[in-house]
Amino acid sequence: QVQLVESGGGLVQAGGSLRLSCAVSTNSFTTYALGWFRQAQGKEREFVAAINAPGSSTYYADSVKGRFTISRDNAKNLVFLQMTSLKPEDTAVYYCAARRDLFLSIWSYEYDFWGQGTQVTVSS
Repeated sequence: QVQLVESGGGLVQAGGSLRLSCAVSTNSFTTYALGWFRQAQGKEREFVAAINAPGSSTYYADSVKGRFTISRDNAKNLVFLQMTSLKPEDTAVYYCAARRDLFLSIWSYEYDFWGQGTQVTVSS
């Protein structure tokens, strides 16, 4: 069973930055594509960013493009989400997810394992 543990969330002012981390417990980390999703209170979970297994391809939601960067460290089983120029509308619980496939996906139903989430709150 693959376990994912997010960290790095918190409270930040608008315009600030945060870096989320996700530790993935598996012996086959390099065979998993990874993604970040978020869910604001009262809203459905939405795609934020994804990266393929080798780390050579990324994709972003339009709402975060140019502000967020997803990356992975295949030697340490870690995936990151660097968030800059944060806005109050970025406030949500952020989830890390792993997909047993080399190719990334923007669809939550294509991910096999999920973390518990980390809260990000952006104050205006």
